[in-house]
Amino acid sequence: MDRRRLHVGVGLALAFLVGFAPRARLAVAASGKATVAAPKPSGSTIVTETPTCPPGTFPDDGACVSLPDDQSFGEDPVGAPEGDIVAMGHFEKSGAWAAYEQIPRRPDRPADYDRYVYPIPPGLPGGKHVISGYDLDLPDALQRRGRKLRAVGHGGVDLPQKRGTPIHLVKLEHQVGDAVVLHVGTFFGTSVLTRHTLREGGRERDYVLIFGHLEGPAAGLARGQRLAEGALVGYVGDTGSPELVHLHLEARRLRDGVDGEKLVAGRVLQKDVSIVCDPRNVLPLRP
Repeated sequence: MDRRRLHVGVGLALAFLVGFAPRARLAVAASGKATVAAPKPSGSTIVTETPTCPPGTFPDDGACVSLPDDQSFGEDPVGAPEGDIVAMGHFEKSGAWAAYEQIPRRPDRPADYDRYVYPIPPGLPGGKHVISGYDLDLPDALQRRGRKLRAVGHGGVDLPQKRGTPIHLVKLEHQVGDAVVLHVGTFFGTSVLTRHTLREGGRERDYVLIFGHLEGPAAGLARGQRLAEGALVGYVGDTGSPELVHLHLEARRLRDGVDGEKLVAGRVLQKDVSIVCDPRNVLPLRP
């Protein structure tokens, strides 16, 4: 049976039981059995008993109807709104103009970086997490530059912490199922890339998270491995960024038609494969 039809049927059945009839009354006896009392023309009352239903089911016309076993009853079928793709650009160090597309922070997501859950604890005074945030949605003059930086602009967030601090996977907003390891090895220094499926705008989209500049990956981590929330990804380090021990965390949305299962790490950054995204669109909010 189509899951949406099942959900609709469940909702109608519950609504029917709650508001059965203007003159009818739903009573639960001490035994736990539900009874429906309806008036007869003569003024007497007929009491009809329905079976006591086990957990995960509800009574419906004398039978016990099972709720969906995937616990998706009542889940928002739309998920998060889709972030808009916006064309931007900046001047590279060579002086050439670089045009690109990016997905900025959605208006419904808080601007404060410290409202979000990250894979490592805060490493700055006052419980702050981020020393360098996402800026590819800013005008050229406001994007990150530095004498020792190879690239202009910053497509992720940099999270400082002590070398060797464990990095644990976070479940993204509206994520469907577990994450899947896409790559373990060289990328931004030593890196781990994971693929996450999110429900957005009523459909499922694939995202890639980049965990960069690691001291090393978790033991035994390999492409194709499924990772649940809280799984060990690796350890904070400075490979490829020797002057700053930190975790570079970046989110990229795969374009329509790209098969995430067959994607190789060497193509992740290509414009026809993925779009860089403000991580605040997908990171979970703190309680």
